[in-house]
Amino acid sequence: MRILVAMSGGVDSSVVAARLQAEGHEVIGATLQLYDSRGAAKKGACCAGQDIRDARAVADRLGFPHYVIDAERRFKDSVIERFADAYAAGETPVPCVACNQGVKFTDLLGLAKEIGADAMATGHYVRRVEGPNGAELHRPVDEARDQSWFLFATTREQLDFLRFPLGDMPDKAAVREEAERFGLVVAGKPDSQDLCFVSDGSYVDLVEKMHPEMAGPGEIVDSSGRVVGQHEGVMRFTVGQSKRLGNAARLDGERQMVVGVEPGRKRVVIGPRSGSFVSTLSVRDVNWLVDAPPEGLVCRVQMRAREEPRAARVMATPEGATVLLEEPAMPAPGQACVFYDGSRILGGGFIRRTETQSDPLTDAGAEAISAA
Repeated sequence: MRILVAMSGGVDSSVVAARLQAEGHEVIGATLQLYDSRGAAKKGACCAGQDIRDARAVADRLGFPHYVIDAERRFKDSVIERFADAYAAGETPVPCVACNQGVKFTDLLGLAKEIGADAMATGHYVRRVEGPNGAELHRPVDEARDQSWFLFATTREQLDFLRFPLGDMPDKAAVREEAERFGLVVAGKPDSQDLCFVSDGSYVDLVEKMHPEMAGPGEIVDSSGRVVGQHEGVMRFTVGQSKRLGNAARLDGERQMVVGVEPGRKRVVIGPRSGSFVSTLSVRDVNWLVDAPPEGLVCRVQMRAREEPRAARVMATPEGATVLLEEPAMPAPGQACVFYDGSRILGGGFIRRTETQSDPLTDAGAEAISAA
Protein backbone atom coordinates (compact mmCIF):
# COMPACT_ATOMS: atom_id res chain seq x y z
CA MET A 1 0.00 0.00 0.00
CA ARG A 2 1.02 3.60 -0.54
CA ILE A 3 0.57 5.27 2.86
CA LEU A 4 0.96 8.92 3.78
CA VAL A 5 2.29 9.25 7.34
CA ALA A 6 1.46 12.41 9.27
CA MET A 7 4.82 13.21 10.88
CA SER A 8 4.97 15.70 13.75
CA GLY A 9 8.69 15.23 14.26
CA GLY A 10 8.13 13.23 17.44
CA VAL A 11 8.91 9.64 18.30
CA ASP A 12 5.36 8.29 17.83
CA SER A 13 4.80 9.27 14.20
CA SER A 14 8.42 8.45 13.37
CA VAL A 15 7.97 4.89 14.64
CA VAL A 16 4.75 4.61 12.64
CA ALA A 17 6.65 5.52 9.46
CA ALA A 18 9.46 3.08 10.23
CA ARG A 19 7.12 0.21 11.06
CA LEU A 20 5.02 0.66 7.94
CA GLN A 21 8.08 0.78 5.74
CA ALA A 22 9.47 -2.35 7.41
CA GLU A 23 6.17 -4.08 6.65
CA GLY A 24 6.75 -3.39 2.96
CA HIS A 25 4.50 -0.38 2.40
CA GLU A 26 5.45 2.61 0.27
CA VAL A 27 5.73 5.40 2.83
CA ILE A 28 5.49 9.12 2.13
CA GLY A 29 5.95 11.53 5.04
CA ALA A 30 4.25 14.90 5.48
CA THR A 31 4.55 17.52 8.20
CA LEU A 32 2.35 20.53 8.82
CA GLN A 33 4.11 23.80 9.56
CA LEU A 34 1.87 25.48 12.11
CA TYR A 35 4.16 28.33 13.14
CA ASP A 36 6.44 30.80 11.42
CA SER A 37 9.66 28.87 10.94
CA ARG A 38 11.62 32.09 11.53
CA GLY A 39 10.18 32.54 15.01
CA ALA A 40 10.95 30.71 18.22
CA ALA A 41 8.39 28.02 18.99
CA LYS A 42 7.39 27.15 22.53
CA LYS A 43 9.30 24.31 24.14
CA GLY A 44 7.07 21.23 23.93
CA ALA A 45 5.21 22.48 20.86
CA CYS A 46 4.90 20.46 17.68
CA CYS A 47 5.06 21.06 13.95
CA ALA A 48 7.56 23.90 13.81
CA GLY A 49 11.29 24.53 13.45
CA GLN A 50 13.20 21.63 14.96
CA ASP A 51 10.22 19.29 14.64
CA ILE A 52 10.16 19.70 10.88
CA ARG A 53 13.91 19.10 10.74
CA ASP A 54 13.53 15.97 12.91
CA ALA A 55 10.79 14.59 10.68
CA ARG A 56 12.93 15.19 7.60
CA ALA A 57 15.93 13.54 9.28
CA VAL A 58 13.87 10.42 9.94
CA ALA A 59 12.62 10.37 6.35
CA ASP A 60 16.17 10.81 5.04
CA ARG A 61 17.49 7.98 7.20
CA LEU A 62 14.76 5.59 6.12
CA GLY A 63 14.84 6.75 2.51
CA PHE A 64 11.32 7.94 1.77
CA PRO A 65 10.08 11.33 0.49
CA HIS A 66 8.96 14.00 2.95
CA TYR A 67 6.81 17.07 2.33
CA VAL A 68 6.07 20.16 4.43
CA ILE A 69 2.68 21.86 4.19
CA ASP A 70 2.29 25.49 5.26
CA ALA A 71 -0.82 25.37 7.47
CA GLU A 72 -0.04 28.42 9.61
CA ARG A 73 -3.00 30.47 8.43
CA ARG A 74 -5.47 27.61 8.76
CA PHE A 75 -4.12 26.77 12.23
CA LYS A 76 -4.58 30.35 13.39
CA ASP A 77 -8.12 30.53 11.99
CA SER A 78 -9.33 27.04 12.91
CA VAL A 79 -7.61 26.55 16.25
CA ILE A 80 -6.14 29.63 17.92
CA GLU A 81 -8.92 32.11 17.10
CA ARG A 82 -11.66 29.58 17.83
CA PHE A 83 -9.96 28.79 21.14
CA ALA A 84 -9.97 32.45 22.17
CA ASP A 85 -13.53 32.97 20.91
CA ALA A 86 -14.77 30.03 22.97
CA TYR A 87 -13.29 31.41 26.18
CA ALA A 88 -14.74 34.81 25.33
CA ALA A 89 -18.15 33.10 25.09
CA GLY A 90 -17.80 31.52 28.54
CA GLU A 91 -16.84 28.04 27.33
CA THR A 92 -13.86 25.76 27.97
CA PRO A 93 -12.65 24.67 24.51
CA VAL A 94 -10.78 21.54 23.39
CA PRO A 95 -8.26 22.87 20.84
CA CYS A 96 -6.83 19.42 20.03
CA VAL A 97 -10.18 18.39 18.52
CA ALA A 98 -10.25 21.54 16.39
CA CYS A 99 -6.66 20.91 15.30
CA ASN A 100 -7.35 17.33 14.25
CA GLN A 101 -10.49 18.16 12.30
CA GLY A 102 -9.78 21.70 11.12
CA VAL A 103 -6.14 21.27 10.17
CA LYS A 104 -4.55 17.81 10.31
CA PHE A 105 -7.41 15.77 8.88
CA THR A 106 -8.16 18.50 6.34
CA ASP A 107 -4.80 19.35 4.77
CA LEU A 108 -3.11 15.98 5.22
CA LEU A 109 -6.03 13.86 4.06
CA GLY A 110 -6.34 16.14 1.07
CA LEU A 111 -2.67 15.61 0.23
CA ALA A 112 -2.98 11.86 0.72
CA LYS A 113 -5.73 11.64 -1.86
CA GLU A 114 -3.90 13.98 -4.25
CA ILE A 115 -0.85 11.71 -4.35
CA GLY A 116 -2.95 8.57 -4.76
CA ALA A 117 -2.30 7.14 -1.29
CA ASP A 118 -4.35 4.13 -0.19
CA ALA A 119 -4.38 5.23 3.45
CA MET A 120 -3.07 7.81 5.91
CA ALA A 121 -1.42 6.83 9.20
CA THR A 122 -0.88 8.88 12.35
CA GLY A 123 0.85 8.37 15.69
CA HIS A 124 -2.34 8.72 17.75
CA TYR A 125 -2.95 6.21 20.52
CA VAL A 126 -6.27 4.79 19.40
CA ARG A 127 -7.37 1.60 17.63
CA ARG A 128 -9.14 1.21 14.32
CA VAL A 129 -11.03 -2.10 14.30
CA GLU A 130 -12.77 -3.66 11.32
CA GLY A 131 -16.26 -4.45 12.56
CA PRO A 132 -19.22 -6.18 10.90
CA ASN A 133 -20.51 -2.83 9.64
CA GLY A 134 -17.22 -1.18 8.78
CA ALA A 135 -14.35 0.49 10.58
CA GLU A 136 -14.77 1.22 14.30
CA LEU A 137 -12.83 3.58 16.57
CA HIS A 138 -11.68 2.11 19.92
CA ARG A 139 -9.57 3.02 22.91
CA PRO A 140 -5.92 1.86 22.68
CA VAL A 141 -4.30 -0.97 24.61
CA ASP A 142 -2.26 1.57 26.60
CA GLU A 143 -4.99 3.28 28.63
CA ALA A 144 -2.50 5.79 30.06
CA ARG A 145 -2.03 7.31 26.58
CA ASP A 146 -5.63 7.05 25.38
CA GLN A 147 -6.38 9.79 22.81
CA SER A 148 -9.76 8.50 21.68
CA TRP A 149 -11.65 11.30 23.47
CA PHE A 150 -9.85 13.86 21.30
CA LEU A 151 -10.71 11.97 18.09
CA PHE A 152 -14.47 11.62 18.51
CA ALA A 153 -15.08 14.03 15.62
CA THR A 154 -13.38 11.70 13.13
CA THR A 155 -16.01 10.97 10.50
CA ARG A 156 -16.84 7.53 9.14
CA GLU A 157 -15.36 8.49 5.78
CA GLN A 158 -12.13 9.61 7.43
CA LEU A 159 -11.98 6.49 9.58
CA ASP A 160 -12.18 4.29 6.49
CA PHE A 161 -8.99 5.93 5.21
CA LEU A 162 -7.04 6.33 8.47
CA ARG A 163 -4.70 3.88 10.21
CA PHE A 164 -3.38 4.03 13.79
CA PRO A 165 -0.50 1.55 14.11
CA LEU A 166 0.33 2.45 17.73
CA GLY A 167 -3.07 1.51 19.12
CA ASP A 168 -1.88 -1.99 20.05
CA MET A 169 1.39 -0.89 21.70
CA PRO A 170 1.58 -1.81 25.42
CA ASP A 171 3.21 1.46 26.55
CA LYS A 172 5.39 4.39 25.51
CA ALA A 173 8.56 2.58 26.58
CA ALA A 174 7.89 -0.04 23.90
CA VAL A 175 7.53 2.70 21.29
CA ARG A 176 10.86 4.23 22.27
CA GLU A 177 12.49 0.80 22.14
CA GLU A 178 11.28 0.43 18.55
CA ALA A 179 12.63 3.88 17.72
CA GLU A 180 16.05 2.84 19.03
CA ARG A 181 15.92 -0.41 17.09
CA PHE A 182 15.23 1.53 13.89
CA GLY A 183 18.05 3.95 14.74
CA LEU A 184 15.82 7.03 14.84
CA VAL A 185 17.34 10.26 16.18
CA VAL A 186 14.07 11.09 17.97
CA ALA A 187 14.05 7.95 20.16
CA GLY A 188 14.60 9.98 23.32
CA LYS A 189 12.78 13.15 22.29
CA PRO A 190 10.31 14.46 24.92
CA ASP A 191 6.61 14.41 24.10
CA SER A 192 4.86 17.53 22.87
CA GLN A 193 2.53 19.24 25.33
CA ASP A 194 -1.09 20.40 25.25
CA LEU A 195 -1.77 24.02 24.22
CA CYS A 196 1.28 24.02 22.01
CA PHE A 197 0.46 27.52 20.80
CA VAL A 198 0.63 29.12 24.26
CA SER A 199 4.18 30.37 24.64
CA ASP A 200 4.35 30.74 28.42
CA GLY A 201 2.08 27.89 29.51
CA SER A 202 -0.85 30.23 30.30
CA TYR A 203 -3.75 30.82 27.93
CA VAL A 204 -5.01 33.92 29.76
CA ASP A 205 -2.67 36.42 28.08
CA LEU A 206 -3.47 34.98 24.66
CA VAL A 207 -7.24 35.24 25.14
CA GLU A 208 -7.06 38.74 26.60
CA LYS A 209 -4.80 39.86 23.75
CA MET A 210 -7.32 38.63 21.18
CA HIS A 211 -10.29 39.84 23.23
CA PRO A 212 -9.08 42.91 25.14
CA GLU A 213 -12.64 43.79 26.11
CA MET A 214 -12.57 40.77 28.45
CA ALA A 215 -9.47 41.85 30.35
CA GLY A 216 -9.54 43.41 33.80
CA PRO A 217 -11.11 42.77 37.20
CA GLY A 218 -14.74 41.99 37.82
CA GLU A 219 -17.31 40.68 40.26
CA ILE A 220 -17.90 37.28 41.76
CA VAL A 221 -21.64 36.84 42.35
CA ASP A 222 -23.93 34.15 43.69
CA SER A 223 -26.89 32.75 41.77
CA SER A 224 -29.10 35.62 42.92
CA GLY A 225 -26.67 38.21 41.58
CA ARG A 226 -25.40 39.27 45.00
CA VAL A 227 -21.77 40.41 44.84
CA VAL A 228 -19.67 38.21 47.12
CA GLY A 229 -16.16 38.94 45.90
CA GLN A 230 -13.84 40.31 43.25
CA HIS A 231 -11.58 38.62 40.69
CA GLU A 232 -8.59 39.73 38.60
CA GLY A 233 -9.81 38.42 35.25
CA VAL A 234 -12.78 36.40 34.07
CA MET A 235 -10.61 34.32 31.72
CA ARG A 236 -9.01 32.67 34.74
CA PHE A 237 -12.21 30.81 35.59
CA THR A 238 -14.05 27.81 34.15
CA VAL A 239 -17.17 25.97 35.25
CA GLY A 240 -16.47 23.50 38.06
CA GLN A 241 -13.45 25.42 39.36
CA SER A 242 -13.12 26.16 43.09
CA LYS A 243 -9.70 27.90 43.10
CA ARG A 244 -9.09 31.67 43.08
CA LEU A 245 -12.42 32.43 44.78
CA GLY A 246 -10.80 34.01 47.82
CA ASN A 247 -13.19 34.68 50.68
CA ALA A 248 -16.09 33.58 48.46
CA ALA A 249 -14.79 29.99 48.42
CA ARG A 250 -17.07 29.21 51.37
CA LEU A 251 -20.38 30.97 51.95
CA ASP A 252 -22.93 30.18 54.64
CA GLY A 253 -20.86 27.19 55.66
CA GLU A 254 -20.91 25.61 52.17
CA ARG A 255 -18.05 25.15 49.74
CA GLN A 256 -18.58 27.16 46.56
CA MET A 257 -17.57 26.51 42.95
CA VAL A 258 -17.90 28.26 39.61
CA VAL A 259 -21.27 27.44 38.02
CA GLY A 260 -21.20 30.02 35.24
CA VAL A 261 -18.96 32.54 33.51
CA GLU A 262 -20.29 35.76 31.95
CA PRO A 263 -17.35 37.23 30.01
CA GLY A 264 -19.34 40.13 28.56
CA ARG A 265 -20.16 41.37 32.08
CA LYS A 266 -16.82 40.22 33.52
CA ARG A 267 -18.75 38.23 36.11
CA VAL A 268 -18.07 34.85 37.65
CA VAL A 269 -21.14 33.10 39.04
CA ILE A 270 -20.66 30.71 41.95
CA GLY A 271 -22.91 28.33 43.84
CA PRO A 272 -22.73 25.58 46.45
CA ARG A 273 -21.01 22.47 45.18
CA SER A 274 -23.79 20.29 46.53
CA GLY A 275 -26.40 21.95 44.31
CA SER A 276 -24.38 22.59 41.17
CA PHE A 277 -24.79 19.27 39.39
CA VAL A 278 -27.04 18.42 36.44
CA SER A 279 -28.63 15.22 35.19
CA THR A 280 -29.46 16.41 31.68
CA LEU A 281 -27.27 18.21 29.19
CA SER A 282 -27.46 19.28 25.58
CA VAL A 283 -24.70 18.46 23.09
CA ARG A 284 -24.06 20.26 19.79
CA ASP A 285 -22.06 19.46 16.65
CA VAL A 286 -22.55 15.74 17.17
CA ASN A 287 -20.55 13.30 15.07
CA TRP A 288 -22.10 9.82 14.96
CA LEU A 289 -19.96 6.76 14.22
CA VAL A 290 -23.04 4.54 14.44
CA ASP A 291 -26.62 4.91 13.27
CA ALA A 292 -28.31 6.48 16.28
CA PRO A 293 -31.51 4.56 17.12
CA PRO A 294 -34.63 6.69 17.65
CA GLU A 295 -35.13 5.25 21.14
CA GLY A 296 -31.68 6.43 22.14
CA LEU A 297 -28.44 4.72 23.12
CA VAL A 298 -27.70 3.36 26.55
CA CYS A 299 -23.94 3.82 26.89
CA ARG A 300 -21.28 5.55 28.93
CA VAL A 301 -20.21 9.15 28.37
CA GLN A 302 -16.92 10.89 29.10
CA MET A 303 -17.03 14.65 29.59
CA ARG A 304 -13.38 15.40 30.33
CA ALA A 305 -10.13 14.10 28.92
CA ARG A 306 -9.24 12.26 32.12
CA GLU A 307 -12.28 10.97 33.94
CA GLU A 308 -14.19 7.73 34.34
CA PRO A 309 -17.07 7.38 31.85
CA ARG A 310 -20.57 7.70 33.30
CA ALA A 311 -23.71 5.68 32.58
CA ALA A 312 -26.20 7.59 30.42
CA ARG A 313 -28.83 7.45 27.73
CA VAL A 314 -28.12 9.57 24.64
CA MET A 315 -31.04 10.76 22.51
CA ALA A 316 -30.36 12.16 19.04
CA THR A 317 -32.11 15.49 18.38
CA PRO A 318 -32.26 17.85 15.37
CA GLU A 319 -29.89 20.18 17.26
CA GLY A 320 -27.43 17.43 18.27
CA ALA A 321 -28.20 15.20 21.23
CA THR A 322 -29.64 15.18 24.72
CA VAL A 323 -27.73 13.24 27.37
CA LEU A 324 -29.55 11.84 30.41
CA LEU A 325 -27.05 10.98 33.12
CA GLU A 326 -27.65 8.18 35.59
CA GLU A 327 -25.87 10.22 38.26
CA PRO A 328 -25.62 14.03 38.28
CA ALA A 329 -22.35 15.61 37.12
CA MET A 330 -20.82 19.05 36.59
CA PRO A 331 -20.17 19.42 32.84
CA ALA A 332 -18.18 22.35 31.49
CA PRO A 333 -19.69 24.07 28.43
CA GLY A 334 -17.43 23.74 25.39
CA GLN A 335 -15.87 20.47 26.54
CA ALA A 336 -16.46 17.27 24.60
CA CYS A 337 -19.04 14.68 25.63
CA VAL A 338 -18.02 11.40 24.00
CA PHE A 339 -20.26 8.32 23.87
CA TYR A 340 -18.68 4.89 24.49
CA ASP A 341 -19.77 1.28 24.35
CA GLY A 342 -16.94 -0.43 26.20
CA SER A 343 -13.81 0.65 24.33
CA ARG A 344 -15.68 1.74 21.20
CA ILE A 345 -16.59 5.34 20.38
CA LEU A 346 -20.18 5.64 19.23
CA GLY A 347 -20.07 9.39 18.69
CA GLY A 348 -19.77 12.64 20.55
CA GLY A 349 -20.20 16.39 20.50
CA PHE A 350 -19.61 19.56 22.50
CA ILE A 351 -21.48 20.45 25.67
CA ARG A 352 -23.77 23.37 25.01
CA ARG A 353 -23.81 26.32 27.35
CA THR A 354 -27.07 26.86 29.25
CA GLU A 355 -28.37 29.71 31.35
CA THR A 356 -28.08 27.65 34.51
CA GLN A 357 -25.82 24.84 35.56
CA SER A 358 -28.14 23.66 38.32
CA ASP A 359 -30.64 20.94 37.51
CA PRO A 360 -31.49 18.25 40.09
CA LEU A 361 -31.77 14.66 38.88
CA THR A 362 -35.27 14.06 37.59
CA ASP A 363 -37.21 10.88 38.12
CA ALA A 364 -37.92 10.78 34.39
CA GLY A 365 -34.22 10.85 33.53
CA ALA A 366 -33.38 8.10 36.00
CA GLU A 367 -36.29 5.94 34.86
CA ALA A 368 -35.31 6.34 31.19
CA ILE A 369 -31.92 4.81 31.93
CA SER A 370 -33.00 2.08 34.34
CA ALA A 371 -35.79 0.95 32.03
CA ALA A 372 -33.32 0.09 29.24
